[in-house]
Amino acid sequence: MKKITFLFLFFYSFQLQAQEQLSSSKGVIHFEASVPLFEEVKATNQEVNCEVELKTSEINCTVFIEKFQFKRDLMRMHFNNSYLESDRYPKATFMGRIDKLDYKSLSEQPTEHQIKGIIKIHGKSKAINCKALIKKVKKGMEINASFVLNTDDFNIAIPSIVASKISKQVTTTLKLTVLE
Repeated sequence: MKKITFLFLFFYSFQLQAQEQLSSSKGVIHFEASVPLFEEVKATNQEVNCEVELKTSEINCTVFIEKFQFKRDLMRMHFNNSYLESDRYPKATFMGRIDKLDYKSLSEQPTEHQIKGIIKIHGKSKAINCKALIKKVKKGMEINASFVLNTDDFNIAIPSIVASKISKQVTTTLKLTVLE
């Protein structure tokens, strides 16, 4: 009888612990660094890893640089080899906190929250503060955020030969569905 009680309590406590953290490995991040009158420079990564700790409202995301997909393979090659040097800096990370997040009070109607934290790209870190729309979904929540990053903040050099064709201001959008 003691073993059955122990197993019940073990699995019950494990289930409670699992509900305190939401996670996903299928978030999507897009970026665009296009300038008018030139070929668009944009990419998508559909393998964003993210965890949200519900008690503390902490959010941690990891993006593997090589997973970004471009319209042209040549752009992907230059992006990985010349700009972000993905062999040397294989991932970008974000560690932060979602202000005023109350998971139990979320509804299917998106509410605006501030996300503040540190983003690390190309070996350089920068504080970031962005607005996010967060809503309740079945067994989790959806987070949509948009922000602009400057390549200079991360020492990402754009060769002068293409500097007029690529914006230093990179518009970035993130869509995550984190689940129990």
